[in-house]
Order: sequence, then C-alpha cells, then structure tokens
Amino acid sequence: MHTVAILVLDRVVPFDMAAPQQVFDWTRLPDGRHPYRVRLCAERPEVLADGGFTLRVDRGLEALADADTVIVPGRAEGAAPLSPAVVAALRQAAEAGTRIASVCVGAFVLAEAGLLDGLRATTHWVAAEQLARAYPRVDVQPDVLYVDNGRILTSAGAAAALDMCLHMIRRDLGSAVAANAARMSVMPLEREGGQAQFIVHEHPPVPRGSDLEPLLDWIQDNLAHEVTLGTMAARAGMSERTFSRRFREQTGTTPLQWLLRARIRRAQYLLENSDHTVERVARQTGFGSPTAFRERFRKVVGTTPYAYRSAFKGRRTAAAGGA
Repeated sequence: MHTVAILVLDRVVPFDMAAPQQVFDWTRLPDGRHPYRVRLCAERPEVLADGGFTLRVDRGLEALADADTVIVPGRAEGAAPLSPAVVAALRQAAEAGTRIASVCVGAFVLAEAGLLDGLRATTHWVAAEQLARAYPRVDVQPDVLYVDNGRILTSAGAAAALDMCLHMIRRDLGSAVAANAARMSVMPLEREGGQAQFIVHEHPPVPRGSDLEPLLDWIQDNLAHEVTLGTMAARAGMSERTFSRRFREQTGTTPLQWLLRARIRRAQYLLENSDHTVERVARQTGFGSPTAFRERFRKVVGTTPYAYRSAFKGRRTAAAGGA
C-alpha cells in the first residue's frame, strides 16, 4: 500500500490539508481495495491551524521517512519560521527518493528547504511574484495549475491540489482509477486552461500626473479602433523611439503590451457582463478578427473566450446579490 504523509505545520490552511487527504482516501482500485494510506504528521502533537482551532496529530516527523509521498499544505501569514528539524526531515525524504508535493503557498516551505532550486514550480498566482523574488533559483510558473518535476511537484491554489493529486493517481495507477477518483471529487480529470484564467487582469496602471496620462485615457476610450505605435507617438508629440523609451520609463512596459492588456481586460469585462457574441467582443476591443481575438485571449488568459464566459459570467451579479 502506498503511504501518503501530509505534513501539518504551524498555521496550516485547513482546506490545503483536507483536499489531498480526501482525494487519496476516496481512491479505489477496480476490486474496491484502498491503494493509499493517508497519515497526518507534525513536529508536535498539537498544531494551531489557520482559523483559530487546534489539531491533534498522532504521528511525528519520523512518518516522513516511511512515506512514499509527502504532501506539504500551505500556511497562513504569520506562521512561525520552519524549524531545523522540519527542514532536515524534508531534505532527508527528498534524498531518499520520496515524492514530495506542495499545495498552494506550501511551495514556500519546499523552497526554504532548498528542494525547488533549479526546478520549475508554481504557487497561488497572488503569491507567485513573492516566491520568485524570495527564491530566485526557482523557475516560478504563475499560469499553471501544477508542475511535475518527477519527484517534486507543486500546485497552485487548494483547488488545484485536486488536479495535482489526480495527476499523481493517474501516474501511480492509470487513467481508469484516476477517472473514478475524479468522479468521487465531482470534478473533471483534466481542467481546461491553467490558473491564468483566474488571475484578475486589472486595468493597466495610469501614472497619475505624468505627461502620458491624457494619452493613456485616450487609448482606453478608443480600444475598438486601430491604435498603432505611430498614432500614439504622434498624439504624444514625440518620435516613436522617444515615445517608446518614455512610455517604458513611466509604465514599466511597452506601448503595445499596455494596449494589449487594456484590450484583454475590456474583453474579460464584456464576456463577464454582457451577452455579446465573441465576434462582437472582438470588434469592440479592437482585435480585428475573431480568430486573432481568440488566439490572443487564450495566450494571455490561458483559456478560450467561450470557456472564460462559461466560468465567470454573472459572478459579479451573484456576489452583489449575496452581499
């Protein structure tokens, strides 16, 4: 039987811990047998969880040495620093060839233990930039649901841990068993797109008080029309070269990238809040053709306009109604 040890650390996020626990517990072989044995382990018998309650855990860090897979859930802000004992236990498990996976910001624990150096990794998109800054030797991938490096895996938010666990089950036991585990979790075996579709692409920042502010406001008002680098430079009264340099200095990006982000954000708003066809949204946001719009949208957001609308249309109305 394959043993899964879930490492419960100070201020553990309950959902991050429970999601993989349930997926592996629910997994059955065709003859009904349980292929996985799930164990909670911790450095101390009692652990304060995020939310103000205490968990009692029967197994200590020695359980990591006996595990085939170790899962590290995320921890809330304000958690105590990792102890040398936890770091040592994780490193020893990795050196022994144990499969180790993190959930959400649990990637910070793996990074602190040095297990992600030189590897691709992901975490919740909100924390991706922080992970990249804190651990420059980690190749952070903010747009994916999970990353599999073989023995080391990382997942995005807690829901993405379900995707990662189903992926591990499929690796271990095949697609049929994984598909049944997915049905038990009431989710597809594979979700379309990555976590890029959940990232809030805010309106590109307008540097208030800058000499470019009137131009940027004009671009926002004319997204449906053809806007070229030459047009923008002429309205700013500069050469294209000077305009491009000053634009990057004041916004941190190029004029055309700023324009693309503005168009994508407008498209997201229209898909969420209108019944306009994709063809009409393409025209309203200046993409020229529906084909070009679909290609650009999928590249930036990670899914198709149709799939995005299915996932997110009406969420603002629902949120307002429940407020």
